[in-house]
Amino acid sequence: MTAALSLGTYRVRAVSQAARTALAAGSPWVDTAPNYAHGRAHEELRPLLREYPTVRVATKAGFFTEEQGRTALADGVLTREEAAGRHSLERGFVRWQMERSLAALGRVDLVFVHNPERDGQGLDRTALHGRVREAFTALEEFARTGRIGGYGVATWSGLTSGAFSVPELLALAREAAGTAEHHFTGLQMPVSLIMDTPITQALNGGGPLVQAKDAGLITFGSAPLHGGELLEAMTPELVNLIRPGLSAAAAALLAAGSCPGLDVVLTSASTREHWDDVAKALAAPLTAQELRRVTDELASE
Repeated sequence: MTAALSLGTYRVRAVSQAARTALAAGSPWVDTAPNYAHGRAHEELRPLLREYPTVRVATKAGFFTEEQGRTALADGVLTREEAAGRHSLERGFVRWQMERSLAALGRVDLVFVHNPERDGQGLDRTALHGRVREAFTALEEFARTGRIGGYGVATWSGLTSGAFSVPELLALAREAAGTAEHHFTGLQMPVSLIMDTPITQALNGGGPLVQAKDAGLITFGSAPLHGGELLEAMTPELVNLIRPGLSAAAAALLAAGSCPGLDVVLTSASTREHWDDVAKALAAPLTAQELRRVTDELASE
């Protein structure tokens, strides 16, 4: 099975237009964050989420815009230094940010703690894990009362740099939940032919995606085109190796979406033509043998 193609709103300029296209095409998830689209993503999504009540909504906690930082400072949930940093996992701030996100979006199924490794710069692992546990504790409160469906971690480099592991994140969630059952339910990380370590690990039966699936988490692959950079590296030979006749974007997304253990692959396709092009390719996933041939070819270059 390939991962489900879903809308990721990072780097999307016209969020409402992209969301209308994706939701009309059947995107099961919309992934967003309070700081996306210069802080306007949530407000742009809300009317569409009312039109499509079954689409699931993932947002994030941690990053904020300069304007949001000023408001948080005025509300007394951040110090001036913290507001200048544009990222916080402090329990009080996470609560404050979640209240605003829920008010703006109307509903939230999953909240990712956003790049927690950013908050740990200059800290040792123990201190970083303490910050993550603080954020989890705040999110457990929202999940326990049914205001969010669950929470997780969206990371860029935390799992590859050794800042934390999936078992460690699960242990922190258990600590945050205390005697109750934890609500840590999702993991998001980059999966692409540029950042292909998760693919090769999963093909070999290990790595964070396999660990997450074994733990019952839903897994999201971000940046399958690596911010568009991958398209320049998609030579006709590489596209043909993946599947002859595909566009460069469809081939790249097919490779990422065929990664074992991946449930959702996020794309920022803003036109129905681009969306359908990729969706058609993903309807027939690569076999593990075909995907391994691609990663082996890239490793030999």
